[in-house]
Amino acid sequence: MPSSRVARLLAFLLSPLFVGAAAPASTSSLLEQRFHQLDANHDEKLTRAEAGHAAWFDRLDRAKRGVITLEQLRLVAQWLDPERAARLREALGASSAATPPAASAPAPTPAPSPREGPTILKPGAEGVDRLVADLTFIDLDGQPGRLSDYRSAPALVIALTSTTCPVTMKSTASLGRLEKEFAALGVAFLFVNPTATDSVADIRAALREHALASRYVHDRDNVLVTALTAKTTAEVFVLDAARTLIYRGALDDQYGLGYSRAAPRQTYVKDALTALLSGQRPLVAATEAPGCTLDLPLATLAWPTAPTPAPAEKNTLSYHNRISRLVQNNCLECHRDGGVAPFSLATYADVRSHAGMMRKQVDRGAMPPWFAAPSVPGESIHWSNDRSLAPADKADFLAWLSSADKPLGDPADAPRPRTFPTDWLIGPPDAVLQFPKAVAIKADGVMPYQTIRVETKFTEDQWVQGYEVQPTARAVVHHVIIRVHPPGEKKSGKRDEGAEARDGFFAAYVPGNTSSIFPPGFAKKIPAGSTLSFQMHYTPNGKATTDQTKLGLIFSPTPPRHVIQVAGLANPRLSIPPGEANHPETTALTLPTAVTLLSFTPHMHVRGKAARYEAVLPDGARRRLLDVPAYDFNWQLQYRLAEPLPLPRGTRLVYTAWYDNSTGNPANPDATKNVRWGPQTFDEMMLGYVEYFVPERGTLAQTTP
Repeated sequence: MPSSRVARLLAFLLSPLFVGAAAPASTSSLLEQRFHQLDANHDEKLTRAEAGHAAWFDRLDRAKRGVITLEQLRLVAQWLDPERAARLREALGASSAATPPAASAPAPTPAPSPREGPTILKPGAEGVDRLVADLTFIDLDGQPGRLSDYRSAPALVIALTSTTCPVTMKSTASLGRLEKEFAALGVAFLFVNPTATDSVADIRAALREHALASRYVHDRDNVLVTALTAKTTAEVFVLDAARTLIYRGALDDQYGLGYSRAAPRQTYVKDALTALLSGQRPLVAATEAPGCTLDLPLATLAWPTAPTPAPAEKNTLSYHNRISRLVQNNCLECHRDGGVAPFSLATYADVRSHAGMMRKQVDRGAMPPWFAAPSVPGESIHWSNDRSLAPADKADFLAWLSSADKPLGDPADAPRPRTFPTDWLIGPPDAVLQFPKAVAIKADGVMPYQTIRVETKFTEDQWVQGYEVQPTARAVVHHVIIRVHPPGEKKSGKRDEGAEARDGFFAAYVPGNTSSIFPPGFAKKIPAGSTLSFQMHYTPNGKATTDQTKLGLIFSPTPPRHVIQVAGLANPRLSIPPGEANHPETTALTLPTAVTLLSFTPHMHVRGKAARYEAVLPDGARRRLLDVPAYDFNWQLQYRLAEPLPLPRGTRLVYTAWYDNSTGNPANPDATKNVRWGPQTFDEMMLGYVEYFVPERGTLAQTTP
C-alpha cells in the first residue's frame, strides 16, 4: 500500500483524535520541529526508543511497524481539529509555548577577548626534544658563562623576566619561590632579561626583593633570546643535563594579559621539573606564554635544523645531535627491549639496520601512529597526546635516513638515555586486579572475543585517578575494553546490540595507549562491590601461549571536582552493502545538559576507513571536532584534547564513519557480504566513544537509532 494511503488510513483509525477539520498551519511546523528534535539519527523515522517509549507513539503506530515517518506525522497534522492538534502538540512536547521567542536584536559579532592566558601548543613545532646549542652569555656581574656550565645539574631553567613588563613584574615572586624549592633538588636557574631599557638599578632591586639567587643576564642585544626563539618576556625554558629542551612556555596560569588570579590553576614549569626529576615526560611540554611580546629578527636557532632534506643541510644532522632524540621521543616507547614492537631501535646500529623501513613508514605517515587530520582553518583544537611529527622533524628524519653515510656525530651531543619502568608506567599502583586464571591462546587462526569478569572486592567507593592495563602476553592482545558493573546492576532480559556500547567503558588498552593519568581534580568512580568485565581481543601470532591480564589502579585520596564519564555514539543497525568502497553511517546524540569534552575514541573493525566527530551548536553552527581520514584498525587511538572543550546544552554531537567493503580493501574478509553489527573482526561496529564530564551530576544517554 502506498505510504500516503497508509498515513491517511492511520489518521482515520486514530479516532477520537480526528474530526476532519484542518489544523492550523502552526501545528505542522511545531510537530515537525519536535520530530527533528527526537530523530536521533536524522533518518526521518521515529522509533519507539527515540520517542522515549511514550504512550502517544503506540497510538500513532497503529500498524505496529515500530516506526513513524515524517510524512505520516505531516498528514496526521492536516487532519486534526485545533483542540486535538493542541493535545497532540502537548503530548509530543511541541507546544507553541515551548518555542523560544525570537531574539529582539541580533547577537553581537564575536570579538577577540582582551584576556589572554596560556594555551597548549604542539611540542615538536616549538623545538621541544631538540638539542639546544651551547650558548654563551655574560651575566650582570660581567662574568662569562655558557650552558654547558650547568651539565652537572639534572635540569636547567632559563626564565625570561623584565622589570617593566606588567606580567613578569607580577610573576617574579613566583619565580623566586620556584627557584628556592627546586634549587634544593639540584636544579639550576638562569634568569634572562631581554628588555634593553630596563635599568640595572631596577634589576638589582628586583633581585633583592624576590631573593633571586641565580645568575642573571641582561641580554640587551637579544643574542640569547633570539637563539632560543623566545616570543615573550614571560617565557620559561627547561633543559635536561644533555641540553635537550624538555619544556617551553608559561611559568603557570596565575597571570596573563588582562587578568590575575589569587593562585594558579596550572603550574606548568613545576610540573615539568617534577616529571623530569622522576624520569618521566611532562604531560604539557609547550604553551604560549602571555607577556610582553618580543620583536626579534630571524636568526640562527639554538638547535640545528634542516628545513628540507637537501644535501647541503645533511652535514648538520647526525645521530647524536638530532636523530637519537627523534627516536627516543617518537619510537622507543614501543621499539625497545620488552616493548610491544617487533624490533628495538635503542641504538645507532638498530636504527641503521632498519633505516629502509623507517624511511618508508615515516614518509607515508604510518609512523609514529597518529591519524587525526590537522584542524580546519579557524579552529584551535590541539591534542595532548599528538604523536605526529612536526614538519621540520619529519624533514630532518627523512634527510638523515636517506643519506648514504648516516652520520653518527659527536657523542658529546648525545641525549641522556631514556629509561622505562620495568614494572608499572604509572608507578606503584594502589590496587592490582588480575584474571583469576590464565586464558589459553591458540597458535593460529582467529579467536572470538573473550569476556573475563573480575571481582574488585572493594568495600567502599574508589575514585580512580590513573590506571594501566598490563597483558602478560602483549604480543597477542589487540585491544582490551574494561567496564564497571556496580552491585545490583539490572540484568534486563534483552538489550539492543548497541546498548552496552553506548554505556561507554572504564578503561581501554591498545598498543601505544596502555595507561592514563587524569589531571588533578578529575577521576573515575568504581562503586563498592563492583565487578569488572574485560573484553579481550586476542590475535594468535603463530605460537600458543597464555594471558592473565592485570589492571593497576591509582586512587585519589579525596573525591574529585569532576567525575570523568564515557558515552558511546553507536549505530547497531548499520548495514554495509557488498562491494561498497566508501559507505557512510551516521549517528547522533543531543546534549541534555552542558558538558565538557575530554577525548574521542573511534572504533570500527577491518572495513573501517574514516571517522569524523562534529558538533552542531544550538544556533545551527557546525564545528568539526575530530577528523580521522585514514582509520587504522591496528591503532585504535584515543585523541585527548589539550584543552577541555565546553559545549552548551542542546548541542548535537554527530558521529560519521565510512567503510570499505570492496575487493580493494586487502583486509576485507568477504567483499560479497552485506555486513552488520557484531563483535568479531569479520563483523563491523560503528562506535564513537566520547570522554566527558558534566559540571552537574548526570550522564549522556543516546536514544536508539
